[in-house]
Amino acid sequence: MTHTPSAPPANSLIGPVALKPGLDWSALDHVDTWVFDLDNTLYAAGSRLFDQVHRRMTAFIMTAFDLDRDAALTLQRDYFRAHGSTLRGLMVHHGLNPHDYLDYVHDIDVSVLEPAPVVGAAIDRLPGRKLVFTAGSTAHADRILTRMGLADRFDGIFDIVAADFVPKPAPAVYDQFCKVHGVDGARAVLFEDSARNLEPAAALGMRTVWINTGEPFSQLGSKGSHIDWVSPDLALWLEAYMAHLDTVGRAG
Repeated sequence: MTHTPSAPPANSLIGPVALKPGLDWSALDHVDTWVFDLDNTLYAAGSRLFDQVHRRMTAFIMTAFDLDRDAALTLQRDYFRAHGSTLRGLMVHHGLNPHDYLDYVHDIDVSVLEPAPVVGAAIDRLPGRKLVFTAGSTAHADRILTRMGLADRFDGIFDIVAADFVPKPAPAVYDQFCKVHGVDGARAVLFEDSARNLEPAAALGMRTVWINTGEPFSQLGSKGSHIDWVSPDLALWLEAYMAHLDTVGRAG
């Protein structure tokens, strides 16, 4: 019987927790592809970097449709709820050029992020390929990864353009990701701050790690058996897994 919390377990905001009885690190011995969401996953949500993106989404809508802030926020949220992303809603209802939007909302100050050499060293030790699976653009991912000193740690980036601007958690996007990068879901693990985005991955046989930021968006879809591990921070999960690798003598 799997653990199906009605709310995230309290200790999930302290350190890595396995949510399934009997699940241990050996469940990852077969993994050869490590897949990471970008925003609020590869970097800590506490940096508030994505707040900048959110504010620029609102500003874009205000300018594009001559709306005040409250009306723009309402439209932004309504499209997100109805279409999975604000961008998708703007494309469907207004024929928006997605590249103009992405260029604008990703024009942010990434200097709030600190270099992450410990995370980078841990990622280097993970055996197999490492991929980024993001709802942002490749240019956005490149800027963040470069700032964090992680740009040379990854074998590829699958962005919202590659997904034909269809957002997670649409199952077809995960199928396309696996096709493009030759990923066998049964040999992969996905790290995501959005619990609901893990469900299609689990359906493909992936192991799943939910980075529970404590934000309402992060906790959408947190009920169910599709989450294997939960941690408030990627670095804490990697630290715990590195300790396991040291114990069993695996260098990665």
